Amino acid sequence: MTQRALDSSGEQTPGPSRPAMIDAGAELDPVHPMDLPPSAHDATGLTTAEVAERVARGEVNDVPVRSSRSVTEIVRANVFTRFNLIIGVLWVIMLFVAPIQDSLFGFVIIANTGIGIIQEWRAKKTLDSLAVIGEAKPTVRRDGKAAEISTHEIVLGDVVELGPGDKVVVDGTVAEADSLEVDESLLTGEADPVLKRPGDPVMSGSFVVAGGGAFTATKVGREAYAAQLAEEASRFTLVHSELRSGISTILKYVTWMMVPTAIGLIISQLVVKDNNFKDSVARTVGGIVPMIPEGLVLLTSVAFAIGVVRLGRKQCLVQELPAIEGLARVDVVCLDKTGTLTEGGMDITEVRPLNGSDEAYVHQVLRSLGSSDPRPNASLQAIIDAYPAGEGTAASWTVTDALPFSSARKYSGAAFTETDDTSSAWLLGAPDVLLPEGDPTLDEIEHLNQQGLRVLLLARVPSGELDAPDAAEGDVPTALVVLEQRLRPDAAETLKYFAQQNVATKVISGDNAVSVGAVAGKLGLAGAENTLDARKMPTDPDDMATAMEQNAVFGRVTPQQKRDMVAALQSRGHTVAMTGDGVNDVLALKDADIGVSMGSGSEATRAVAQIVLLNNSFATLPSVVAEGRRVIGNITRVATLFLTKTVYSVLLAILVVCTQVEYPFLPRHLTLLSTLTIGVPAFFLALAPNKERAQPHFVRRVMRYAIPSGVIAATATFTTYLVARHHYAGPGALEAETSAATLTLFLTSMWVLAIIARPYTWWRIALVAAMGLGFLIVLVVPWLQDFFALKLVGTTMPWTAVGIAVAAAALLEFSWRLVGRRFGA
Repeated sequence: MTQRALDSSGEQTPGPSRPAMIDAGAELDPVHPMDLPPSAHDATGLTTAEVAERVARGEVNDVPVRSSRSVTEIVRANVFTRFNLIIGVLWVIMLFVAPIQDSLFGFVIIANTGIGIIQEWRAKKTLDSLAVIGEAKPTVRRDGKAAEISTHEIVLGDVVELGPGDKVVVDGTVAEADSLEVDESLLTGEADPVLKRPGDPVMSGSFVVAGGGAFTATKVGREAYAAQLAEEASRFTLVHSELRSGISTILKYVTWMMVPTAIGLIISQLVVKDNNFKDSVARTVGGIVPMIPEGLVLLTSVAFAIGVVRLGRKQCLVQELPAIEGLARVDVVCLDKTGTLTEGGMDITEVRPLNGSDEAYVHQVLRSLGSSDPRPNASLQAIIDAYPAGEGTAASWTVTDALPFSSARKYSGAAFTETDDTSSAWLLGAPDVLLPEGDPTLDEIEHLNQQGLRVLLLARVPSGELDAPDAAEGDVPTALVVLEQRLRPDAAETLKYFAQQNVATKVISGDNAVSVGAVAGKLGLAGAENTLDARKMPTDPDDMATAMEQNAVFGRVTPQQKRDMVAALQSRGHTVAMTGDGVNDVLALKDADIGVSMGSGSEATRAVAQIVLLNNSFATLPSVVAEGRRVIGNITRVATLFLTKTVYSVLLAILVVCTQVEYPFLPRHLTLLSTLTIGVPAFFLALAPNKERAQPHFVRRVMRYAIPSGVIAATATFTTYLVARHHYAGPGALEAETSAATLTLFLTSMWVLAIIARPYTWWRIALVAAMGLGFLIVLVVPWLQDFFALKLVGTTMPWTAVGIAVAAAALLEFSWRLVGRRFGA
């Protein structure tokens, strides 16, 4: 069973609660114990026969855990689009009225759709395989034995065991409780963990923060309300991102421009001009098709999908695709120290008795404390490893009371009847919580903390209720337990990467701030010396945000503060990523712009995080950032290419309508131009490495460049066309005019591509050169000339077309530099 390594010195601190899935005022249906067979209520759980009977009745937790869209949904999303419908209708028309070369655009769309489906299917397979690896495996009792099973295998009446960090996967009724504390804030918004007793209801979507126990499943599958929400929340999402929403906005604008322009073009070519009907239809379609940026959505989907596959190879599960983009926009990363900068395990370096305590007796107490908790956290596990059960007289001590660790209390405890029948009670936890301010022992602890060591205090307390608020009053310090944390070998390089990328790093921990700062300093964190004890943190959100910006390390963070810190940073306009692996991180992960969980973390953290590092390697994060920057930077470039074409196509159509001339191009001409200047190069550019820092305002950034580029290209092309109409006369004049205009448009579009391909590398130069060579081959090979109806006539007009294109290129350079200076790159 996956256990959260809760740290007895206070590392885990659940944040204050706000509604994350359901409004705080929403009422949940109460869960009532059902009349179940006796075997479902006792410690043995269901029998194999009873499980089979329930499965046959359909009483199984059949809510699908889906990390991606189904194959049917992928096909539907890629095939049934608004623009595919428009192009499909135009394609059918062209098949009847024009040669096959004027219908090439339809085959391009089929190829694009196929590529989109295949790439997204590959991403789906990667996501699904990783989801199986990272899937929560609840422990259930069957036939008197505990076994881990998949969530969807739970049946009605199953007895499910719970431990710290475990998520409640179905609704049920508590059967056993050992100081069981459940956080229901994701469901109800209630801030404090709820102490559960036998007979109390537990809801799917809540999670255990302390103690343990078991519950009987009373609602499974879609009957569990929170399970329905969890299914909905965990579905594959591809649209909730600035890139996707920006592209949707652009497509909406394109539709508004396209419809009236297309209507005007149809009237102009079919009614006003008395031309050959079929030729008029072909030129009308030739004017409408290039207005549609049909490949833009495809390349965005492909870029995301390939990002998922690349990250999947590094054991990184992206539960929501936009998280790739989101992490690239992050400017503050909040790190939970334990499990992120340090590995989960720890080692005891020293046990230092206090106040004349007998060292052997202290060891016996520690051994007994280790035996008292069936679900030890990282600190207690280190004690168990150093003082295993079965040694010494402590093996026969009887546990009379136990208090599991709670991140809110920052200590755990137990009471014993010793071998001589005397009673004793002990607390183990954070020294600065258990000791009064000014205690001389704190100076000794401070010195240890400055070395980056973790220190726990073992204190004897008067017999009484260990979970009482004043349980620590009157305690007698007995020993200091000094622990050394294992630093992650890759943490230093990762912190260095974020510093180089101007991403601020904040370490938020429940540990002593000095100790955390020392650990961060060892890893080379910039500003590690700027530590702040969160107990001195201002409560005003604005003042808290200032404190967050001025300091890098925060210790003794309370449950409320961890979540408030994320909100405070967001209030200053920061995009915040939160990493963590413990139950105390869940709410902060949920509120952060991007939540990142370790694969070995609790079920609750993995459920709410957008990104799960299944290899538990903090060093994977730079790869996610790099993928996000590749997607954002490249799609911005590619979108500029596509929208330049849309702008010049719309403007050319308007100019044709206003001047009442034949539309200069057939569909085959623009299919050729689009393939060479946009389609092929865009595919390579969309998948190329790109380390540019992500910039906001995607739509504005794209349109600032696409609109002037499109206007210049359309003006230059139409100028060449008008000059050619005056230059050529007689039979074949229209074909010669079209060829000259096509040459100008190609050269101008190539210059836009050359600008977008910067900064140049060998392969970018080769890409641009190859596209130019492709067009040259079409112009010089006779059968290609005939196929595409492109033949330059004479020398005067072709060189005039080149001259106009050169002037357009100079204007493009000027306009791009002007936009860059005025608005920034």
